[in-house]
Amino acid sequence: MIVRLCIGAEIVAEVRPNMAVVIRLARHGTKKKPFYRVVAAPSSCRRDGRFLEILGTYDPRNKTTGINLKIDEIKQWIAKGAEVTDTVRKIMRHSGRQAATQE
Repeated sequence: MIVRLCIGAEIVAEVRPNMAVVIRLARHGTKKKPFYRVVAAPSSCRRDGRFLEILGTYDPRNKTTGINLKIDEIKQWIAKGAEVTDTVRKIMRHSGRQAATQE
């Protein structure tokens, strides 16, 4: 059985009910200039391969404004059973500290 996530007539993603979903980084950018997207992806897919949803971005070269996360959507995926990698967990913890210091 396959569940299709649709927006209007366009199929956005296909999810199998027992599929393991991981929240992880997908690398983009050029050589020596990394840029990462935080994505929800099936665990069977490659690091930079197919994903279900973009949940934020991470730029390791820009420490002040390099982290942009959609925390609400990440919490929804975790509630559905998605696992978070150690690296993304550290990024989330760091972004929470930054938000607390800016207030």
